[in-house]
Amino acid sequence: MKRKWNWPLWVGFVVAVGGLFSYEFFAEFPMTRDFPWANLLLFGIGAALLLVGLFRAFGRPQVYRGKVFGSIFATISLFLFAFFAYEIFYVLRQVPLSAQAPRVGAKAPEFSLPDQNGKSVALGDLLSPNGAVLIFYRGHW
Repeated sequence: MKRKWNWPLWVGFVVAVGGLFSYEFFAEFPMTRDFPWANLLLFGIGAALLLVGLFRAFGRPQVYRGKVFGSIFATISLFLFAFFAYEIFYVLRQVPLSAQAPRVGAKAPEFSLPDQNGKSVALGDLLSPNGAVLIFYRGHW
């Protein structure tokens, strides 16, 4: 008898990999940027599908395939989740706070920076009667 294709293993692995690589997409939205609940949900769905596939493969091996691939996929997915959790919940918390950055609504200090052509441009040159919008990107290099 030919064994059936164990689709939860393959779909679960793809969803778990999607949980890792979709972070850049979900980080664009404020609702999913502050806490990566969408990525964790994808990892959870992937893990559930992988568990269903593993139970099918090991519980009824004469009917379903996937003992070897299922074990490999589950291990890789576990490592991907561990890497994601380490980066999001540990490494990103180690970035130092920016104590010198102006707060929202505070007056920005006078400064000048080079533009795309290398010419120095001061903040005072850009101010109009309505003000100017400044965007500060917090970085750690």
